[in-house]
Amino acid sequence: MNIMTKNRLSKSLLGITLSVSLFASTNLLIAPQSAHAASTASTTAASTSISGKANSIIATGKQYLGVRYKFGAPKGQTNSFDCSSFTQNVYGKNGINLPRSSKQQSQVGTYVDRSQLQPGDLVFFYSPIHHVGIYMGNGKILHTYGSPGVTISDMNSGWWSKNYKTARRVIH
Repeated sequence: MNIMTKNRLSKSLLGITLSVSLFASTNLLIAPQSAHAASTASTTAASTSISGKANSIIATGKQYLGVRYKFGAPKGQTNSFDCSSFTQNVYGKNGINLPRSSKQQSQVGTYVDRSQLQPGDLVFFYSPIHHVGIYMGNGKILHTYGSPGVTISDMNSGWWSKNYKTARRVIH
């Protein structure tokens, strides 16, 4: 074999060896990422189902914007609500049964720190608790009281911020 043929053969073998090495190392890097991606996908699917339920609850509640407030409004009535009959109705239409009063509702589900609120969480006000609303995200709550009836308020400022008490997560 002449020198030129040996050089070509050596270069070809070197190229093949480098290609195989590169291919093998790429597969090693991709495999853990794929496992991570699968894990992330299942976590995302779980949170998507929670956020899907929360979106449905918020959309249901928004259908009642402007409906008048009436203290003691009975369960099942939709031409007026008090705060807890509103949340009981809205969550009930989405397959989540809540007790009748805001105090009772503040004892179901799991505690959520204010810094960890997610859309669909129940938020409670006063001490002792006697007001409840639905956290919408970005500091907004969907609830009913007084003359506005069912409305959206900012709980990060003013009266609602000062009187915030606790929150519960009932979507699982």
